[in-house]
Amino acid sequence: MSHAIQAEGLVKHFGETKALCGVSLQVAAGTVLGVLGPNGAGKTTTTRILATLLRPTAGTAQVGGYDVVKDAHRVRQLIGLTGQYAGVDEMLTGTENLVLIGRLLGLSRSSAKTRAAELLDRFELTEAAERAAKTYSGGMRRRLDLAASLVGRPEILFLDEPTTGLDPRSRNALWDIVRGLTDDGVTVMLTTQYLEEADQLADDIIVIDHGTVIAHGTSDQLKAQAGGQVLQVRPVNEADEVTVARVVADLLDATPEQRDGLVSAPVTDPAVMPAVVRKLDDAGVVLSELALRKSTLDEVFFALTGHHTDDFEAEAEEFMSQEGAKA
Repeated sequence: MSHAIQAEGLVKHFGETKALCGVSLQVAAGTVLGVLGPNGAGKTTTTRILATLLRPTAGTAQVGGYDVVKDAHRVRQLIGLTGQYAGVDEMLTGTENLVLIGRLLGLSRSSAKTRAAELLDRFELTEAAERAAKTYSGGMRRRLDLAASLVGRPEILFLDEPTTGLDPRSRNALWDIVRGLTDDGVTVMLTTQYLEEADQLADDIIVIDHGTVIAHGTSDQLKAQAGGQVLQVRPVNEADEVTVARVVADLLDATPEQRDGLVSAPVTDPAVMPAVVRKLDDAGVVLSELALRKSTLDEVFFALTGHHTDDFEAEAEEFMSQEGAKA
């Protein structure tokens, strides 16, 4: 088997809502695929189809070599899933949550307890093992939720925005756990709207917007599509922002982005910087900031779609609530 996960032309409609419009992807065994995009783009719908929780309207997908529709029961034996929000029972202790999952998966009571202890130790939850999950912090709950998805020793793991709402320390801890899983040979499909997360963890990235894959490649390959480097210029006088944008557009032959007084544009030839400075000096524009830096994945997303990943939060929350109700 060349790919642990493979999908071709996935389409999903919820009534009049077109959640997916032909998503195709491949994930090599033992690697991490980052699925990047804003909320409501179709990331969760794709995950649910691949995890056999939804049937596609059209298209095909294989997970672990099995068709997600025809052989759904076999797919479920191979996978683990961690959703956007912790799915643990808050009234049960950490140990009880994991033992319950183990028993549901067919483990004997003793085997379930042994597996629970192993995972609680691995996720640094041993000291809290006998406390009710409702007393756990957000980061602890997410670690327990991830541990629950690993009770059955899955070969393929779906992580649907696993660090949503976590503080930076808890997020970094989960990143380390994901790296450890891939070191053990687990294949991971990670959906996220955090660009740094995809940058840190993913071997390969696809960008989804409005139910369609709009880009695919490694982090560096995607950044190269945005120009590789970005010129940032901020005038001292806000009224000069228009002049700065005009000069940058003329010299770089690109439409600059204007945000919070900062003018940014992709650069293919760093030698253009002196020309920008001369033109602005001739125009009497005094600068408070001038920088040339490597592109971020956020700028890749902007270059591809014309908007940033945080531009549609309100619209996306409404979409996801509708999608959940229809599903």
